[in-house]
Amino acid sequence: MQYGAMNFPVKPIFSEIEEIAAFEFDYLELSMDAPLAHYAIIEQQKNEILNALARHSLGLVCHLPCFVFTADLTESIRLASLNEMLNSLDVVSELNTPKAVLHPSIISGLGTYAMDLSLKYAFESLDAITAKADELGIVLCLENMFPRYQTCYETGSFIDIFNRYPNLKLTLDTGHAHIGSRDGRRALEFIERLGHRLAHLHVSDNLGERDDHFPIGQGNIDFKAIISALKYTGYNDTVTVEVFAEDRCQVQASREKFEAMVVATD
Repeated sequence: MQYGAMNFPVKPIFSEIEEIAAFEFDYLELSMDAPLAHYAIIEQQKNEILNALARHSLGLVCHLPCFVFTADLTESIRLASLNEMLNSLDVVSELNTPKAVLHPSIISGLGTYAMDLSLKYAFESLDAITAKADELGIVLCLENMFPRYQTCYETGSFIDIFNRYPNLKLTLDTGHAHIGSRDGRRALEFIERLGHRLAHLHVSDNLGERDDHFPIGQGNIDFKAIISALKYTGYNDTVTVEVFAEDRCQVQASREKFEAMVVATD
């Protein structure tokens, strides 16, 4: 497998590249959020970013903006959010990135009282985003979320979506799958039922209540069971250690724990 780490968008991209490279990760997962990793900034710094990645022999996966509202009931907010996603995809293409992670539309506010309309808008946005990704030749990996998103946290939602979008792939987030599923069945169900669409992995730990992004071993996720299930499907692709700790040694330690479990299940 290839292992990566994610930048923190409130820090300069180049210092983030230096830190991640120092821990000998295989790639950077570039979180394309404001203030310092917005697509307009990345586009301005594109050549320097590519040079820095090449200098450190780092690959690149992009994560499209998280803090947008592509299913919002207010048209101006919804369309502005969609434009952020489409413009970000243009920059992903300019970076020659093989894959991009996409969060599904969050349904919030009064949208939770108008679910049919919210889902209609979510699918309209996803239609446009997937069409753009297909046009640009980008592998788009839709990430499973957690119950607060109101959708796209159970496997059933993804089966319907994948039937509609044949080129769309799955990002399995172990932390998200564990929230409200303390027995660990949800993550395993994603792998068992949708392993053929799995193209990217986010790993972090939690206690089943919040998206804590703990280092591996500080929560109660059964990573050995997850790794065994992944191996059964033949998964051998990108794994982003999505541990949000000020001390990046914790990110490196989580990678080492995950790698050791992968080796132990050979």
